[in-house]
Amino acid sequence: MKKYILIGLLFFTGLGAFAQKFAYVDTEYILKHLPEYKSSLNQLNVLSEQWQQQVDNNFTEIDKMYKAYQADQVLLTEDMRKRRENEIIEKEKQAKDFQRKIFGPDGDLFQTRTKLLSPLQDKVTKAIGEIAKAKFLDFIFDKSSEATMMIYASSSYDVSNDVITRLGYKPGSVIK
Repeated sequence: MKKYILIGLLFFTGLGAFAQKFAYVDTEYILKHLPEYKSSLNQLNVLSEQWQQQVDNNFTEIDKMYKAYQADQVLLTEDMRKRRENEIIEKEKQAKDFQRKIFGPDGDLFQTRTKLLSPLQDKVTKAIGEIAKAKFLDFIFDKSSEATMMIYASSSYDVSNDVITRLGYKPGSVIK
């Protein structure tokens, strides 16, 4: 009799462990179906091309300055040579700073991309959360991201406060 009770208990415990419901989405696929996304990408492409043209023009101008300097180098005095070299170096520094300002990790292109695409991504994430709740899903992963990313997780599975308590701290008291 004890054997049957133990088997029954293990069986029901096992069912509870497998009761979690998982799903996945492909956000890249979803976003491609939104006209606003295509419009935002087109805006970004136009801006990127314009800025890249400015960067190219800056470096073309520097190249012309350097070639003119090389051609005139033998005719210039030491003072004039140093002045022209400094002009070229300064112009190159400005061009690189401009390129970094536009295309760097916190550059204008990145900020514009975030400004244009964040509302769309938030809209998709909200819809995913609503579907998860309606279909009683516990976890939803994004298939299109490089590292599989969790988009939605039922709050009943969040054990963060338990970990904080186990470490000897009080949940909710964030250090500032």
